[in-house]
Order: sequence, then structure tokens, then C-alpha cells
Amino acid sequence: MAKTVGTAFSLFLTNFVRIDKDRNDVAKASKGNLLAEIERFPDDGRFFKLYPGMSFIDYGSYSRKTKIRELDDIDLMIVMNAEGNYRQELWGGGYQVRLRNWGTRQDGMVNPGTDIVNSIKVVNRFKDYLKGVSSYEKADIKRNQEAATLKLKSYEWVYDIVPCFQTVPINGDTFFLIPDGKGNWKPTDPRIDKERTARIHSQQAISVLDMIRLMKYWTKRRTAATMGSYFLECLILDYYERNTSGTDIAVELRNLFAFIFQRVHQALLDPKGYQGDLNTLNLDERNSIQSRASLDYNRANDAINLKSQGRDDLAIAKWIEVFGPDFPTY
Repeated sequence: MAKTVGTAFSLFLTNFVRIDKDRNDVAKASKGNLLAEIERFPDDGRFFKLYPGMSFIDYGSYSRKTKIRELDDIDLMIVMNAEGNYRQELWGGGYQVRLRNWGTRQDGMVNPGTDIVNSIKVVNRFKDYLKGVSSYEKADIKRNQEAATLKLKSYEWVYDIVPCFQTVPINGDTFFLIPDGKGNWKPTDPRIDKERTARIHSQQAISVLDMIRLMKYWTKRRTAATMGSYFLECLILDYYERNTSGTDIAVELRNLFAFIFQRVHQALLDPKGYQGDLNTLNLDERNSIQSRASLDYNRANDAINLKSQGRDDLAIAKWIEVFGPDFPTY
């Protein structure tokens, strides 16, 4: 229970939205142990050498501190030593990775009769070796065949493990090639997302991370079509890159509902420059989200007006309509 709207939001964030601190500490320790085990995989000539000085890259919402509870997955990119491989850009997008030298530990992961490294075979090789991790429960391949997943005993989350190669610098810049699920490779660079999130967060008076978390909770309620986590996150970052925040969570939420209403029918280009339009929602989904954003904009506006009249009890009731029964009562 809460006596003020501010206290209600604080309790809501602490108890239902942010990842629990104790579980977060356990997850960090677990991730460190897993990486140490991967680095100790047997040197039997079949597993990859890891890239010296950078064997892994954190990516995903957990890395950017925008994930909400319950913690269900942690994403890791394992950077492999290319051992002389080179990339070849494909017509229509994406890349092939080709062996420059035979007689390496990657010989067994090429397409038959070619020198083309098959990314699905690479993911499968990772899955096989992950079965040797202590406390292993299950290793599998994601449905899209872009990552190996590992479930460890005693933890509620799974690890999504993506093998990758770092490219040689072009004008001083590098990026990463990850499996595309079809045997070839696609470009990405999670460092760009991480830097952008941290930069925009540091420039605002409000916690942009908390605003992203609250909006992820909002879409997770499924009172309308659900927006993809990364699309929603980029949409909110786009708003705060263009606007200056205040310090009132309620006002910021109202503004975000208005922004989503205006933007959900528009394209949103990948800020990294690799994925094109992130808005893959169909027309019915866009209309559903727009309708819900309009409804909750009006509820938020009512709540703000009620609070200004000293009626925190009625304002909190309005926020319960927006966020559901987990939002603290008056």
C-alpha cells in the first residue's frame, strides 16, 4: 500500500519491475563462471580458439540494464578467432565466412565441397561442447538457429550463446558477424546499443532505464498487441534523444504514451545501421497498440490532474488501470 503516487511507483519498480538485486548478483556470478568454463573447453582440435583479449561480448537487454523481472535469459556473444578466415558480402545482404587456410579446427564446419563456414554447424558445435559445463541441465538450439541455449541447474534463466567473428578494422571501425539462422552470417555491433543507452540515460533528469522498464512491463501485460522488447526500447530512446525529460515519472509516462500513439505506424530504423526497419508490426497490431496508448494517455492525464488536486488515492486507482493489480493500492 502507498499514500502517495511517488511512493506507489517506487514500490512498483522495486517489487515488480526491476530485476531483484539478489538474483541479479547471482546471475552475474553465474555468468562469470560460465565464461570461465567456456574458456576451459578442451583443446582437442575441434573447438574454436577464442579471440585473444576479447573472448566474449555482453549483449541484449540484460547487458543494457533494461530487462525486467523475472529474469528469463542472459545473452552472450562468444568471439572466436577467425584463424585467417575472410568475409564475402552477399548480394541482397549478409555475409559468407570463408576459409583462407585449410587444416584448421574449422575444417569440419564448412558446406560440403566448399570453403564456406556454415554458421548452423558452428552453433551446433557450441551446443555439443556446452554439454560439458558443470551443473549442465540442457543444451539446445534456438528455433531460429542463431544461438545455442544453455539451461543450468538451480537457475530460472537460460543463456543464449551466439558465436561470432570480429571483422578486421575498416577506417578504424570493426563489427561482428553472427549466425543468420540460414547458414550464413549477418552483421551487428551491440557496443553501439550499449553506448547509446548509457549516453541518453546520463543526459536526462529522469531514469531512462526505469522508463524503458515501465514501458516493457506495460506491453508485457498484453492488454494490446505486444511490441518487441528491442523495438520498444529503441522507440523510447528515440524519444529521449529528441526531448528533455522532467523528473516526474507520471508525466514522462503520459508523454511516452503520446509518442507511441504518434510513432507506432511509422518506420524506426535500426540505430546500428544493420537491421533496417525495426517496426515489423502488422496493421492490426499497430492499430491495437495505438488504441491502447490513447486510452492510457487519457488515464495518465487524469491521474496527473487528480494528484494535483491532492487526490493521490484516485490517482493511484488510475495507475492501477494502466499497470494492473501489481501496482500498489492506496
